[in-house]
Amino acid sequence: MYLAFVATALTGLAVVNAAGPIVPGTTGKLGNAAIVEGNPVGVTYTATLPNRSTTNIRGFVAGTSNANGTGVNFVVNLSGFPDASLGPFLYHIHDQPVPANGNCTATLAHQDPYIRGEIPPCDPTQPETCQVGDLAGKHGNITTNPFQAAYLDLYLSTVQGPASFFGNRSIVVHTSNTTRLTCANFTLTSGNSTGANGTSPTGNGTVTGSNPAPSPFTGGAAATVASAGAIVVGLAAFLL
Repeated sequence: MYLAFVATALTGLAVVNAAGPIVPGTTGKLGNAAIVEGNPVGVTYTATLPNRSTTNIRGFVAGTSNANGTGVNFVVNLSGFPDASLGPFLYHIHDQPVPANGNCTATLAHQDPYIRGEIPPCDPTQPETCQVGDLAGKHGNITTNPFQAAYLDLYLSTVQGPASFFGNRSIVVHTSNTTRLTCANFTLTSGNSTGANGTSPTGNGTVTGSNPAPSPFTGGAAATVASAGAIVVGLAAFLL
């Protein structure tokens, strides 16, 4: 009976750490994400998914500076998803680019300069409290095939330098259990995010509020799993 109880506890912890309920007002260690202002007009970064034998998912995610310089307008056009039982599918901007070998795992965690973490899940009614790169969390998961969406994200930058800049990062598509299905790097497809000869473009991509440097990936997910395991081991020892 004790072993059964421990197994039940382990299952419960796995569920909680995998997602858990939305907790309104959850924010990063460095505060809420700041609204980005001064993005240069006409700058677009696009991530086009590659043709891979391991998946039929194709399409692109493109982000263009908003006309007034505040935030980025995204257009998402994706298709070829596997069985719907693996969804709803998720997509995020990840901290690192995809290496030459195409390994999506090497993109590490989500773009998260405010060190918010993935748990609890993003509350879309309070996007400033979400991870900056959590596009699905802020704007909706992929629930149709094909999937198309267009929206304004106020917390991303098209100017090189700020931690909110996404043009040197990647997009990753996941199943609902976060298995990585495909990925692609953002590349500059329109405009100039650095200005001619390295000078500043019109607009400076400044943020309203703090602008922390990007935080390195520290294996937070692994730490969470280890903590859960420690709790269960302690529980088992107590009961036995």
